[in-house]
Amino acid sequence: MRREATGRAAAAGVAATVFGVGIGELAGALVGTSPIAAVGSAAIDLAPAWAKDAAIALFGTGDKAALLTGVVLVLLAVAAGLGTLERRLPPWGRTVLVLLGMLGVAASVSRADATALSWLPAAAAATAAVLVLPLLLRRSTAPGVPHRPAPASPDAAGTAASVATPVPRPAPSRRAFLVWTGAAAGVGVLATLGSTALRAGGRAVAAARAAITLPRATRTVSVPAGAELGIPGLSPAITPNADFYRIDTALVVPQIDPAAWRLRIHGLVENEVTLTWDELLALPLAESATTLTCVSNEVGGDLIGTAIWLGHPIRELLARAVPRDGADMVLSTSQDGFTAGTPLDALTDPGREAILAVGMNGEPLPLEHGFPVRMVVPGLYGYVSATKWVTDLEVTRFADATAYWTTRGWSERGPIKLASRIDVPRGGASIDPGDAVIAGVAWQQHTGVRGVEVQVDGGAWQPATLAAPISGDTWVQWSLPWAATSGSHTIRCRATSTTGETQTAALAPPAPDGATGWDEVSVTVR
Repeated sequence: MRREATGRAAAAGVAATVFGVGIGELAGALVGTSPIAAVGSAAIDLAPAWAKDAAIALFGTGDKAALLTGVVLVLLAVAAGLGTLERRLPPWGRTVLVLLGMLGVAASVSRADATALSWLPAAAAATAAVLVLPLLLRRSTAPGVPHRPAPASPDAAGTAASVATPVPRPAPSRRAFLVWTGAAAGVGVLATLGSTALRAGGRAVAAARAAITLPRATRTVSVPAGAELGIPGLSPAITPNADFYRIDTALVVPQIDPAAWRLRIHGLVENEVTLTWDELLALPLAESATTLTCVSNEVGGDLIGTAIWLGHPIRELLARAVPRDGADMVLSTSQDGFTAGTPLDALTDPGREAILAVGMNGEPLPLEHGFPVRMVVPGLYGYVSATKWVTDLEVTRFADATAYWTTRGWSERGPIKLASRIDVPRGGASIDPGDAVIAGVAWQQHTGVRGVEVQVDGGAWQPATLAAPISGDTWVQWSLPWAATSGSHTIRCRATSTTGETQTAALAPPAPDGATGWDEVSVTVR
């Protein structure tokens, strides 16, 4: 009986919490925030660097879904404990729920994009859970057992004596309890689903994006015919938007109405500059092909992609602002509060296509890739250059300001390292003997790749054939014919840059400034 009562109390705690979360998410849809996302974002900000690195290494671009799932699972486990606590030591379960609500409020109001009502959803969630929990617990616990006199019987003296005997009262119906807890949890789930449908801001921004016709580019990019080797399984020269990797700190994609977007350029400048969306589109916009790489990319990893971007040179906007002597960094800030520190000379270099991008592969930026405006800077890892949803550029000094990832132990400047990857055959593949091909991609943005070599089973290095590069700012495909013989084989690759540097064999993890080492795959030839 005690075990059943404990189980019912735990279920009541879970149902009450699910109900509260649903109410909070529904309220969040009306005020433009999400308590769960706010808590998850706070967890990202507070987590140590090693935890973030481990999440990206383990889940890759699925890190956000994994984090949200983790937050929900932890919350449900805590909720079960709170139900049990409230049954045994009331009102401590409700007290802890109030404290959790206060933490949710703090997380919500501390976000960079918080509004005057950002506290409301978390407060509503806690209030709803606190009110529902005791109602469910009353239906989970057997009531007290009253007593009534037993029938009179003569005693030794011949008189009648009344003996009190317990009168059992039926315990609450299990079915009734399940109906109540199921209804509470169901309302919470439906409210959560309904909050998605009610997030009008997201629909409005998506509609605004769909209505945009980008201006004609003053310069276009043509992909050379020889840039694609046409080998099945080989990464394409240009990565489709749907396949482009996404690594950022935003659990909920910022929703920015282009008409309301502003970019402020300030700090160590002679002239502060403010730019609107219409003013940006009125400037000359040119196409440039650039490969972006995440610093968390492991050797042989897929946190890399190439796109044709449409944008305006950042150097021309900085020229308007006139940076002061001594400035050496631009601190860019996203709508959601993320910051990146980019070397000023990389943004003012006339030979580098550092741009404010509004288009990606012929269409407005996808929402998850920075719509309406993001930065694209060739030759630097994304954590110091590729700020999405950018709204602020502060000209400053590395000595005076730090960015999101540099405060967590990553290097300040983040230049791209020479690297290469084997796409074909895949590691662990089993292929037929005979004529085969080894193929992949190599990159060092803003430097370029001159050659790639392949080694099979520790033998001599063989030069691969390079595809035509789109530019020195993009990766390049490569391939090598291979007469595959039966057995197990180990294949390695290494690249040589246009400056004559050969890719190092020394293994290094991504932190603090990018992974190094040769990509290696093992395959079986049947």
